[in-house]
Amino acid sequence: MTVQYRLKSFFRKPHNIILFVLVLILSYLTLVPLLTMIIDTVTVHTAEARRLKLPVGTVTLSHWAKVLFDPASVSIFYKPLLNSLITSLGACAIALGFGGTFAWLVTRTNMKYKSLLSSLCIFPYIMPSWTLALAWYNIFKNSVVGGTPGIFTALTGIQAPNWFAYGPFPIALVTGLHYAPFAYIMIGGILRNMDANLEEAAMMLNTPRSRIITKITIPIVIPAVLSTFLLVFSSAMSSFAVPTFLGLPVRYQVLTTQLYRTMNGLNPGQGYSIAMIMILLGVSILAMNQKIIGLRKNYTTVTGKSSNIALVNLKKARTPVSIIVAVFLFSVSLLPLISFALESIILRPGDYSPSNITLQFWIGSAADNTMANSEPGLLLNPTLYRSLWNSIKLSLACSLCAGTVGFLAGYAIVRGRGKKLSDFVNNLAFFPYLMPSMAFSAIYLSMFSIQRGPIPALYGTFAILVLAGTVKYLPFASRSGINAMFQLSKEIEEAGVIMGIGWWKRMTRLVIPIQKSSFISGYLLPFTSCMRELSLFILLVTPANRVLTTLLFYYNEKGWNQYSNGINLLIVLIVILFNFFVNKVSGASIDKGIGG
Repeated sequence: MTVQYRLKSFFRKPHNIILFVLVLILSYLTLVPLLTMIIDTVTVHTAEARRLKLPVGTVTLSHWAKVLFDPASVSIFYKPLLNSLITSLGACAIALGFGGTFAWLVTRTNMKYKSLLSSLCIFPYIMPSWTLALAWYNIFKNSVVGGTPGIFTALTGIQAPNWFAYGPFPIALVTGLHYAPFAYIMIGGILRNMDANLEEAAMMLNTPRSRIITKITIPIVIPAVLSTFLLVFSSAMSSFAVPTFLGLPVRYQVLTTQLYRTMNGLNPGQGYSIAMIMILLGVSILAMNQKIIGLRKNYTTVTGKSSNIALVNLKKARTPVSIIVAVFLFSVSLLPLISFALESIILRPGDYSPSNITLQFWIGSAADNTMANSEPGLLLNPTLYRSLWNSIKLSLACSLCAGTVGFLAGYAIVRGRGKKLSDFVNNLAFFPYLMPSMAFSAIYLSMFSIQRGPIPALYGTFAILVLAGTVKYLPFASRSGINAMFQLSKEIEEAGVIMGIGWWKRMTRLVIPIQKSSFISGYLLPFTSCMRELSLFILLVTPANRVLTTLLFYYNEKGWNQYSNGINLLIVLIVILFNFFVNKVSGASIDKGIGG
């Protein structure tokens, strides 16, 4: 067999062409940044040259020695590492426990108010994670650490203990609740689409419901559970805003806050070393994920056969369970929004009397807002409208790019599973998510600050934001595509091949329509993530391409809480309207079909 024949045979298959192209593109956009980061861990930087007494660019191992072996490494690295592991594993348990349980209740029981509760469940994910952290801080802060007590103390006279108000417990809880909707989307999508005949056959054999769940339902959702665990753990390890709000008041340092201190201080080399260790942790979890799932295992749940699901009858527990879930979701979804709305219309913080309510921070002129350095109200503020337009453009561009590449990657990876090329693309597609957002943006800033061959300098342009967002959110879309294709039996596409239907027509007439909900979630997840992203863009934006989240950060640093709370509301509203529009046009949404 000649090489020419083997190459022709290889490229005759569409998924091989996709894999080959993705290898070329993703290698440059993921492996080159990784190589740059590795070099930075053993290089003397400008901020360190005077302290180390070495010329800039000199090769040195002092960064690694300081992080791993110095007596100070306990406070620099090992204690923050332990804290990060505690909060990340806690967040995974909360996200999977609540998200998975809620997905089962919605798809497999006769619980009431499914559509309403399904929509409410998405709110914590739509909102930036720091909004939940800020809401927790405002409600439960105490005077022990300093400052005025929160709303809970004002209403009850009881001081919330430090362990409850700050530190690992609220960090894990808030992060877990923020990512619980992600577990709900992925696990619920598989539960809804799985072939009901599997469970019905077991019921005909008088198999107990508990055994059906443990032996049939749970094994089928294992790919989604492990993918969710991987994404939530990586997200929690990379979280910066939540530990900042809820950890720093009691000096509870995690890896990201330590990374921020080193990279923005006099020790950027130590920061890159910490970032590399964080990436290695993520890669280890990715390897465990692949080993447990096994590339040759078949998790097909969509076969083209009947899927009339027999719902579990909750009987007398139906109403109490529905009410408990509704109250809980209302507390974590709508109460923060209500508090942000109130905070945006009060003149003096902490005073909610009618005489203190004003709309000047929304519609006031520059002369009215003397408290905010004569900043015009949000609805009259040209800076807000520029940032809003930039956010929408950026989110749509990242969503379209990441969603399309993620769908193609998912299709090619699953169709070529078991081959080294498929493995390699799978790892490349997920790898950007393992890199801390702040370090990722710093590397892209370094890579594209000057022209390198045919690649132009992109710093200061809108293109670098789109590129960074697309690559960083590709894991969301690719995981959605992989999960969707794992469910889809090969027989469906093979039937089209037998009938002589071309690849493009098979995609548009068979594959995409059947798994439309799962694929569209691969577009919606990057959109919502991009709309609320701060860490990734804070180093890349300029005044000309400022987005809503960086404007919010600017107002928050100024202490103009009414403006930052108002922008929070706008971000949530935009994502809800976008989801509603997509739902009406395509029949799919970020929670489509998971709700009854």
